[in-house]
Amino acid sequence: MGSVLIALFWSNPTKENPPSVVSSSSPRKPARAQPRTIRGVKRPKRVTATAVTVKPVVFYFSLGGATRTYAQRAFPDAELHDLAEIELDEFFLKIPSVDEGTSFFYLILVPSYDIDTELGRFLTHLEETHHDFRVDSAPLTGLAGYSVFGFGERQGWSKMFCGQAAEVDRWMAKLTGRKRGFPLGMGDVKVDGQVRLDEWVEGVTAVMRDITQGKGLGEGVIGSGDAVESGDEEQDVKTKTGDLEDFKPMDFTTSSQPKPMVPETSPTYAALTKQGYTIVGSHSGVKVCRWTKSALRGRGSCYKYSFYGIQSHLCMEATPSLSCSNKCVFCWRHGTNPVGTTWRWTVDPPGLVFAGMKEGHYKKIKMMKGVPGVRAERLTEAMRIRHCALSLVGEPIFYPHINELLAMLHKEHISSFLVCNAQHPDQLAALGPVTQLYVSIDASNKRSLRRIDRPLHRDYWERFLRCMDILREKRPTHRTVFRLTLVKGFNVEEEAEGYADLVLRALPAFVEVKGVTYCGTSTAAGAGLTMANVPFYEEVCAFVLALEAALKKRGLDYGIGAEHAHSCCILLADKTRFFRKNKWHTLIDYQAFFKCLESGKPFGPEDYIGDTTPEWALWGNGGFDPRDERVDRKGRRIAAVK
Repeated sequence: MGSVLIALFWSNPTKENPPSVVSSSSPRKPARAQPRTIRGVKRPKRVTATAVTVKPVVFYFSLGGATRTYAQRAFPDAELHDLAEIELDEFFLKIPSVDEGTSFFYLILVPSYDIDTELGRFLTHLEETHHDFRVDSAPLTGLAGYSVFGFGERQGWSKMFCGQAAEVDRWMAKLTGRKRGFPLGMGDVKVDGQVRLDEWVEGVTAVMRDITQGKGLGEGVIGSGDAVESGDEEQDVKTKTGDLEDFKPMDFTTSSQPKPMVPETSPTYAALTKQGYTIVGSHSGVKVCRWTKSALRGRGSCYKYSFYGIQSHLCMEATPSLSCSNKCVFCWRHGTNPVGTTWRWTVDPPGLVFAGMKEGHYKKIKMMKGVPGVRAERLTEAMRIRHCALSLVGEPIFYPHINELLAMLHKEHISSFLVCNAQHPDQLAALGPVTQLYVSIDASNKRSLRRIDRPLHRDYWERFLRCMDILREKRPTHRTVFRLTLVKGFNVEEEAEGYADLVLRALPAFVEVKGVTYCGTSTAAGAGLTMANVPFYEEVCAFVLALEAALKKRGLDYGIGAEHAHSCCILLADKTRFFRKNKWHTLIDYQAFFKCLESGKPFGPEDYIGDTTPEWALWGNGGFDPRDERVDRKGRRIAAVK
């Protein structure tokens, strides 16, 4: 491969071998005797091409890592970007700034998938950019050129072999004003993938070298990149690439019938099950979290126990939608989760989802029987689910039957803790009764939100603010919670004032402030997250105190109601509602909630406030139940934080 690629950054400052220019004094050829025939192709303009410095930028998409490996080997010194990790608007809505005399050349390598992946989002982005009336229909004309290479498998998917690559090529032709530098390359991963890739690399290398020498992309030949008569893109020209220029708009990731979000044969399914998820139906999932395992062994519960009285071994963590509309930098499932802005998959009935969740959860609990240290009484208690955290992954309110699923939970006296990402205001407004409603607030301004959550919706900020207003409307009927995940270097420094403005707008009952948990994967690092972005607990405490002061300046009476130092989490609560007789009441009376719900009468959060917050959970006491046993990573007993 190395012998194929001559160089990756060409320049021609001396302008050697400049192209010939037609002199105005040159004798003209005699006119033809017969009239010329109009063939529908515009004659190329005789212009002098300017030599430039070409900087290749390589984009790739990869679920299993194969395409990434191909890209790294083919272009070891080039600037590489994973399409699943970058902000697409920064590269495909406009061209990044570059030094004068330098132009980018986009090289795009994509595989073929018959499942829903983020590659489908990339295709949708290209199409929407072209048709968006607010921007130029060809905003990438400033590129020196582009070329696309696709990987596929003829034997398994012959009809749409490299179909997604062909679709990328078609939209890039429109967005660049026909600056295709080299024809679409296609390789069969089981036959000739490497050979075809070598040929393509050699071809694009030669093209970029020509551009540096002022030769341009071509002379008006269809597919060369030069502007031609309109209509050439629709000409019925038979080529071995299968009429790439005559494709009608289509989405190769879907068909006329909705497909499963996570098919059993997909790499996504394999990756999630390997991570410990039980896939329920075609789009839901359940997993036993580490705090459930910890509580079964008497080694402590999560922060929800300190704040709201939820014992972790009685809690089921699940989601009815593995898909999300954000790509948060701190998410531990980069590249393995489906994404989308609208629901376009098959929909499982809520009864199937609920039954599957319970079955998957109980099966995982039973597997804990032989684990050393598990307490018999807690294992018995765990066989009766009392709480459900719809916060596993994805976007729960994305599921079309979320209200029916919540009703099934409540019918069996299972409390509901639902988390959403403030990107689906219509679904949030239509949400029915829920024990506690969370909204993730990961930034206090538009710029930070885009940087840390990387939302897919273009009107993400407007959606975010609408959700704030809807949350305020639900204040009389729902226990509402702001969940702030602090990521050092992204949303901590000097943002307490901005968060205070959002609290003033939505007036949530509680504000949970938690330091980010680093998952330690290469994908997290690729998203710009390292251990340096994980705040110390002292830094989280300082932020909470700053936020509390900022709220007081705005006339809001919030105070620190509880903490859980092990989770690096602190709870701010509305003192006017949950501080009674000089004591905090952040716990929930779950039986009172079900009684209110079954009465059919209107009720609010104050109607199911529980007992006083335990002393060990209050600010300054660490939040660890002294009745549990605290151990270090090697299982050795240690004293609880005082």
